[in-house]
Amino acid sequence: MLPALFFFALLGIASSACAQDAASILEKADTIRFPREAFQVEVSVNSATSSGDEYRKFRILSKGNENTIVQTVEPASERGQILLMKARDLWVFMPNVSQPVRLSLAQRLTGQVANGDLARANFSGDYTPRLVRTEKIDGQDHHVLELTAVDRGVTYARVILWVRASTSAPHKAEFYSLSDKLLKTCIYEEYKSLGGKLRPTRLIMQDALKQGEQSVLEYSAMQLRDIPDKVFDKEYLKKLQ
Repeated sequence: MLPALFFFALLGIASSACAQDAASILEKADTIRFPREAFQVEVSVNSATSSGDEYRKFRILSKGNENTIVQTVEPASERGQILLMKARDLWVFMPNVSQPVRLSLAQRLTGQVANGDLARANFSGDYTPRLVRTEKIDGQDHHVLELTAVDRGVTYARVILWVRASTSAPHKAEFYSLSDKLLKTCIYEEYKSLGGKLRPTRLIMQDALKQGEQSVLEYSAMQLRDIPDKVFDKEYLKKLQ
């Protein structure tokens, strides 16, 4: 009986260590993708769709993973449209509409980009990570994490994330629906100094269901800045439009 109890105790310790390792890997990858501090960044999105090419440019103000503003900069016809995220609540404010409209994080914003892809900066907190395996890509070891949504309010039900073992830099992600259907993949590339750290400045999101459809996101002009909490208030947004 004692050997069996000892075995299960060791198994429990090992499982706990793996969970901590997975959480640590994910947290490090998140800090490479975006700063922990409040920041502002410009995002250009070029999308190839069945109906033609689309171009959008956004300015993002983010404070932690709970407060984000996404302002449409281009095209000029949509300038003044603002997404506000507080916790997992998301609203869109439009210049000619008096009341904000509630949206889902999973709803498409443009091309292959969902609202949550821009409004939620980090995976930590939204997903429970599990270290599945380690595999080599281009001769480099990569950790493969399975991320399971903590509830149905987050952008994707499940994410598979490849992270370079030596640097914790994200390499690739697969995004799945609640029915476990692969929706799209994302490649993180063109690492450059952005906001004082090497970060992926170009993301390629490819539709897994429609061949040839993709969105290319390019991040630039990131700056760390002090953003007062009042900026993320519904009433204050009228001043930003």
